Amino acid sequence: MRIALPHDWPRTPEEAIALQNALRPSVSAENPAPPRFSTAAGIDSAYAEDGTVATAAVIIDIATMETVESSVAHGVSEFPYVPGLLAFRELPATVAALEKLTTTPDLLVCDAQGSAHPRRFGLACHVGLLTGIPTIGVAKSVWGEYREPGPRRGDTADVTIDGEIVGRALRTRDEVKPLFVSVGHRIDLDTACDRVLALTRGFRQPETTRRADHLCREALRAAQA
Repeated sequence: MRIALPHDWPRTPEEAIALQNALRPSVSAENPAPPRFSTAAGIDSAYAEDGTVATAAVIIDIATMETVESSVAHGVSEFPYVPGLLAFRELPATVAALEKLTTTPDLLVCDAQGSAHPRRFGLACHVGLLTGIPTIGVAKSVWGEYREPGPRRGDTADVTIDGEIVGRALRTRDEVKPLFVSVGHRIDLDTACDRVLALTRGFRQPETTRRADHLCREALRAAQA
């Protein structure tokens, strides 16, 4: 995959917020035509105390759940930690990991927010716009308000911010805490939830995220050894 960060990448929180606001209108909450998703890639990052980051991308075949390809990129995060600006810490290494893939996945699944974000533009939206690939945000925590979904796998409840539906709380296992799914780019919310359920087999997290999480943590430990 060939991706490139803009040359004028934000260096301050003020510049980052301005870029989020400028890019937000470009996000599409519609499926590609036709919406064919045979492969999906999970993206996740692990950090050391000194700011070293390892980001992993893992592509799986959705039908067989077999790993197709994986990659890891290392870097040092120079952007400060600011709630709502995760993308500006993680995107350089994320782009580097995606660029190492020789296969282009049909879908990207980010361990982060998409439109369920104070400015409706989380990391998943940014990744989607940079790659042009349908992208979903799947987070373990939530911005906004929601009612607890039903107790069974597949039960959902809307997540709202200022009265606007921005995502869904999705129960991926019976009686287990929900995940929070939102649109990143080029996919609608119904399809996003359906794909997350298809990728979740016996655990709370989708397999894309589980495998990327394991790989980036192992890579970080190896780099720090």
